[in-house]
Amino acid sequence: MKTAIVIPARYGSARFPGKPLHPVLGVSMLERVWRIATSIDNAAEVLVATEDRRIVDFAESFGARAVMTSESCANGTERTAEALKVAGVSAEIIVNLQGDALLTPPWVLDAMIDDMRGDPGADIVTPAVRLDERALEEFLEMKEMTPASGTSVVFDNRRRALYFSKRVIPFIRKTGHATVHRHIGLYAFRAESLDRYVRLPQTPLEITEGLEQLRALEHGMTIKVAVVDYRGRSHGSVDSPEDVAFVERLIAREGELVEPRRA
Repeated sequence: MKTAIVIPARYGSARFPGKPLHPVLGVSMLERVWRIATSIDNAAEVLVATEDRRIVDFAESFGARAVMTSESCANGTERTAEALKVAGVSAEIIVNLQGDALLTPPWVLDAMIDDMRGDPGADIVTPAVRLDERALEEFLEMKEMTPASGTSVVFDNRRRALYFSKRVIPFIRKTGHATVHRHIGLYAFRAESLDRYVRLPQTPLEITEGLEQLRALEHGMTIKVAVVDYRGRSHGSVDSPEDVAFVERLIAREGELVEPRRA
């Protein structure tokens, strides 16, 4: 099953204009994410999707394939779908790897693709991390400071998602049974499922929680949860300029996921 990874990289971010071009320890975020995507054997095609010619030119300068998409794309999923059509790329599995997800271990992408290949009934695959006691305490502390940060997910015995929420779910009334899993906002789609998703109207729960994956659940699509292990590495992304220093400290402490080419 041919797999394509699309990296939506929007220049016109309200919180962080030009974010994909911003350097992190001397290497742009976009190049870091591209090198993660191209480091795995499971992907036959890696494509950068943007609404700005500056990002196309920059991506091509370090060897990436990039295409222009319209400014009207509402989110990275819509931009991913449009980019495939613009580039004329055909693949059975499409991974949406956001351009600020520079701390994503390559083995997380492999796990998503493996789950998609192994479960013909899955429309979408998305990863989650099981929180141990310490990680759960940190997650709850973060939620007290910024309630809308972080998403949790619950799923059935086949790892089919039941619900995603900005609340911490499940509520632990009795310990020793269920655990909390933090959702990682990456998605692998079957080609026909991506085409269907972008045509679906928004849904009440999606709008209420601000979580685009709830649209798929409310319309009866199947989301498989790939439970992944970060192997001691930290999860994170860059949402604002203030996040850059934090991410740089993590990389300095934990090392490079994929050694980038430096000028």
